[in-house]
Amino acid sequence: MGSLGPSDVPKPWIPTPLKESSPLSRAAGCRIFLKLENLQPSGSFKSRAVGNLIRQALITSPKPDCIHFYSSSGGNAGLACVTAARSLQRPATVVVPISTKPLMIAKIKTAGASKVIQHGNSWAEADKFLREEVLANDPHGVYVPPFDHDDVRSGTSTIVEELEEKPDAIVCSVGGGGLFSGIQLGLEARGWGNVSVLAMETEGAESLARSLKEDELVTLPAITSIATSLGAKRVAQKTFVLGKRRNVTSVVLSDAEAAMGCWRLADDERLVVEPACGVSVAVCYDGRLKQLLPKLTNESRVVVIICGGSDITLEMLMGYRKKYADIERLTTNDRDVPSTLSAPNEAMDDSKVS
Repeated sequence: MGSLGPSDVPKPWIPTPLKESSPLSRAAGCRIFLKLENLQPSGSFKSRAVGNLIRQALITSPKPDCIHFYSSSGGNAGLACVTAARSLQRPATVVVPISTKPLMIAKIKTAGASKVIQHGNSWAEADKFLREEVLANDPHGVYVPPFDHDDVRSGTSTIVEELEEKPDAIVCSVGGGGLFSGIQLGLEARGWGNVSVLAMETEGAESLARSLKEDELVTLPAITSIATSLGAKRVAQKTFVLGKRRNVTSVVLSDAEAAMGCWRLADDERLVVEPACGVSVAVCYDGRLKQLLPKLTNESRVVVIICGGSDITLEMLMGYRKKYADIERLTTNDRDVPSTLSAPNEAMDDSKVS
């Protein structure tokens, strides 16, 4: 096989729906639209990000049929790498830290990984082993970073390309910054640079918020949040630069609030996502969105990126609900419209049931 052109390599991601949410809109006091990236082939927006890098590598390589892709992420990026590579008929190997959950290892293997190697106590150690030991022995190997690459950011920017109307604000989660950076670059490309962006993180994984506060790149000593998909101890330099733009508001919520966002989304919209995504949903409750963006009106259009994530099960979701049950009593007010299951003060009255 010789060189390939763009028409020869299909995009390993899909356009996703933009769904208006009545429950979240009423809770937030404005029009909330959910960009359903959880419907991507790998279960997260990483299908666009990593998928674009893989696609570009095949297009630009003189020997695309020899390429073997390598990822060091034991999370959504690793799963997206395997999913995209396999859809384009190329092999992929993933190196994961020893701490990676069996659930994610099983999902990566099921997706078709050529090999899943466990090494190191952290992503940094797994990544170093991949680049210095595994990748070094394959002359046709292509490294697939989880977030810090121009092709990753370019792939993510296609989310904005699919928006038919200019929103008043976009809410997105921040880990290493691939999603956030792609959104910022997508807005810039469409001339929408004045659209407000809420950059959402959780306590214990707030590497962007800390960097913006210190006005320099900060490396967290450790990730202590349950939102492990946000677990980058240091954001990319590009993310830091884009985070300093005037349209950005950095927001940090607790693990409990992120978990609440997950079970509320499951109750109200029948969608199951990780806490790394739930943190972007949680900001719609308790009037917090309008507190952060006072210019929003009842007719303002806010797009929440439902970035998805595969490190979640119904058992985990119910565990979060049990562990963090008090959060609803602390945060819910009369403007919220939770489902029957999540309503804190509206127990069903048996006398009213016919």
